[in-house]
Amino acid sequence: MRSSPTRLPLVLGAVLVALLALAAGWLLHFGATGSGPADADAALLTDAIAVREPALTTTAVTITTIGSTAAMALLAAAMCVVSWLRGHRADALFVAAAAIGGSALFRLLKVFFDRPRPPVATRLVNETNESLPSGHATMSVVIVGALVVLLWTGRGTVARVALLTAATLWVVAVGATRIYLGVHWFSDVLAGWFVGATWLAVCVVVRRSWGSRPGEPAPVDADPVEPADDR
Repeated sequence: MRSSPTRLPLVLGAVLVALLALAAGWLLHFGATGSGPADADAALLTDAIAVREPALTTTAVTITTIGSTAAMALLAAAMCVVSWLRGHRADALFVAAAAIGGSALFRLLKVFFDRPRPPVATRLVNETNESLPSGHATMSVVIVGALVVLLWTGRGTVARVALLTAATLWVVAVGATRIYLGVHWFSDVLAGWFVGATWLAVCVVVRRSWGSRPGEPAPVDADPVEPADDR
C-alpha cells in the first residue's frame, strides 16, 4: 500500500514545528536567565538610546502602534470576516485559532517567566505587564504570517518573494521599535519571534491536514480512476 502524497509535507511540517519549538524554548530560557543572546541586551538597549532623535521616535511609535497586539487582533478579525464571506470558512477558523491561541500563549509565558522590563527611565511609551516574550513580536509573526498563508495560493514566484520580503521587513521593524522605545530587551523580541513562528507553524500544519480550501484542487491521494472499457 502506497503512502499518501500529502503525508510527506505534513511530516516535514511536524519536524519544522519541533525545531521551532526547541529554538523558542532555548530563547525563552536565555531571556529568563540572562544568558546566551541575552548577553547583548544591555548593550543593544544602550545603542538604541544613543541613536534616538525626534523623527525616528515618531516613526517608531507609529510602527509599534500599528504592530500592537490590539491592531493585530483587528487585522485578524478582518481576515476572518473576509474569509468567511468568501466561503473560505476553514481559513477563517485558521486565522481565529492562530490569533486566539497566539495571544493566550504569549500571555501565559509572560506570567510564567515574570521577567521585568527595562528600567522605566529608558522607556518612551508606557507598558505595565511582563517583558518575556514580546507580545508585539509574537503576534506580528502570527498574524502577518497568517496573512501571507492566505495570500500564498495562486501567486507566482515574484509575488511570493515580495510577500515574504514585506512580511519579514515589517516583523523586524516592529521588533526593533520595541527595543528602540526601551520597553523590551533584545532577547524578549527574539523569543517572541520564535514563539510566534512556532504557533503559526502548528496552525499551518493543522490547516494543511484539513485538505484544500473551496476552489482549490484537492490533494492527489490515490491513482486516478480509469474509465471503464466498453469494448
